[in-house]
Amino acid sequence: MPSDPPTPRPRNRDDTRASILAAAQALLADEGFSGFGVNALARKSGFDKQLIYRYFGGIDGLVDAIGEALANWVATHLEPLMTSDLGPGYGDLLEAVLHAYLDALRADSLMQKLVAWELSDPSPHVRRLSDQRARAMGNLVARLRGSRVPAPDVDTPALNAILIAAVQHLVLAGATSGRFSGLALAEDADWDRVKMTLSRVVRALQG
Repeated sequence: MPSDPPTPRPRNRDDTRASILAAAQALLADEGFSGFGVNALARKSGFDKQLIYRYFGGIDGLVDAIGEALANWVATHLEPLMTSDLGPGYGDLLEAVLHAYLDALRADSLMQKLVAWELSDPSPHVRRLSDQRARAMGNLVARLRGSRVPAPDVDTPALNAILIAAVQHLVLAGATSGRFSGLALAEDADWDRVKMTLSRVVRALQG
């Protein structure tokens, strides 16, 4: 029986780099940093490891490239809010960002794993990835904020951190067990309930 034909290789530099990077992200999602290395990536991607070194310079370069991709992930999922009619208040912005972030995080297993690694694996590589994502989110929210002013009697940084942490934890719980503290997190209707409650919290504290 004839063997399957080899997968066609990208023919230009940008496509080759993108293919290696996609394989690196898939490897990281599957194996974590314990199984992440140039040799493993060469096996998974089918590209020679010397080619990987040529494009990325090694593990640190790959981590930086993945971090840049994760920063672009933030822009991809939150940038559309720039052209949305969010309303004039800071609460309108916070509500929209929380809902968009929840939906995006639910749909991305690699980002879920990065969030989990931030809590369980304080390695330099994980910190670099999380720092790049946090900077991208902070910069984009600052642009979205414009002239919106938070409520003066609320510790806004603390509130934002608590609500983002709640979104992240609930998404991770939904992905692993489908529930948290008696709250079902399996169906879209369950997540609509979460969003509604987030909105009520934001409205109560930020108007």
